[in-house]
Amino acid sequence: MTLEPLAMPWLDAPLAQLLAQQRGHALILQGRFGDGLLALGWRLARAWLCESGGPRPCGQCGSCHLADQQTHPDLRPVLPETWQLALGLTAGEEGDGEGKAGKRKPSKDIRVEQVRQAIDWSHTTSGRGRGKVLLLSPADAMNEVSANALLKTLEEPAAGLRLLLCTEDAGQLLPTIRSRCQSWRLPSPEDAPVRAWLSQQGLNDADDLLRACQGQALSAWQAAQQGWRADAWRALPRQVAQGDAQSLSALAPPDALRQLQQLCHDAMAVAVGGEPRYFDRQALPARLRLEALVPWSRALAQAVRQQDHPWNAGLLIESLVLQGQAALAPAAAVSPRRAAAQRPATLRP
Repeated sequence: MTLEPLAMPWLDAPLAQLLAQQRGHALILQGRFGDGLLALGWRLARAWLCESGGPRPCGQCGSCHLADQQTHPDLRPVLPETWQLALGLTAGEEGDGEGKAGKRKPSKDIRVEQVRQAIDWSHTTSGRGRGKVLLLSPADAMNEVSANALLKTLEEPAAGLRLLLCTEDAGQLLPTIRSRCQSWRLPSPEDAPVRAWLSQQGLNDADDLLRACQGQALSAWQAAQQGWRADAWRALPRQVAQGDAQSLSALAPPDALRQLQQLCHDAMAVAVGGEPRYFDRQALPARLRLEALVPWSRALAQAVRQQDHPWNAGLLIESLVLQGQAALAPAAAVSPRRAAAQRPATLRP
C-alpha cells in the first residue's frame, strides 16, 4: 500500500475546493480514512508543491515525481510506526534513544521524537524552493507530550511551512492544537460513484462489501485485496451461531474481533427492533435476546482493549465465538451450559 493507492474520483471536488479556499499555514482535515482522507491530504500536499502551476498535482514535474516515489525533500509525512508498516513505508528510521522500531514493538502513537525531528526538518532550507509541507496522520495519535511539542511550530511556523493534520475526530486533538488551525471536513461520497468505482476495480458484491466496511470505499477495496469474500461474510452469523470459529481463526485477531463486534452490534440492533448495519437481516438469527447479547458485547470490548496483549489468539477467538453462540441462541434453545458461556470470559495469555 501507499499513501495514495488509487485514484479516487470523489476526491477531485474536495481538492479543488481546498486549493481555492485554504490560505492558512495549518489545516485540520477531518473525515473517514476509509473514504480516502489520507490520500486527500497527500494529494493536497503534492498540489502545493507541484511545479506546473496548475490547479492540481500534474504528476509530470520533478516535484510530483519525487512525491510519487515518497522521496520529496520538502514533503514529510509523520505517522505512527504501525501505520508506516501497514503502508509499506520505512518505520523506525529515527532513533529515539532506546533503539529503533525494529528492536521493539512498533508504536501506535506519533512519538515526541518524531515531532521534534520534523520540527528540526521544517527549519532547513526548502530543497526545491516551493516551501515545505508537514503531514501528520492520524493527528490524534499524538499524545499530550507530542502535541505540546508541536504548539510553537503551529503558532510560529518556519517560513514557507504548511502543516496538514488528518484525523477522523478533531475533538480528540488538544484545544490548543485546534485553536491554531483552520478546519475542513471531507464529506462521505455518494453511493452511486462509489459502487461504480468498485466495479471499475473489478470488485463484485459491492453491496455486501460496503456494508461490511461501513460504506467506506477505500476500506472496501483494501478488504478485497486482503481476501474478503461475500459468501464468507454472509455465512458468518450462521457460523458463529453454530459455534464454528474456523474462518475467524484464520484472520488476524484485530480483524476477527472487528467482525465479531459488527455481528454483535447488528444482533443487538435487531433485538431492540432496529435495523442491522453490517449484515442482511435475513442472515441474522430470529428471536434475539438483548440480555444475552450484552455480556458478549462487553467481552468483545474487553478483548479489543487488550488485543495487544500476547494472548493465545486461537483460544481467545474460540472462546468469544462460543459466547456468541450462546448469545445468538433463541430463548427456548438456551441450555445451562450455553447460559454459562454467556458470562464474559476471563482472558488469560
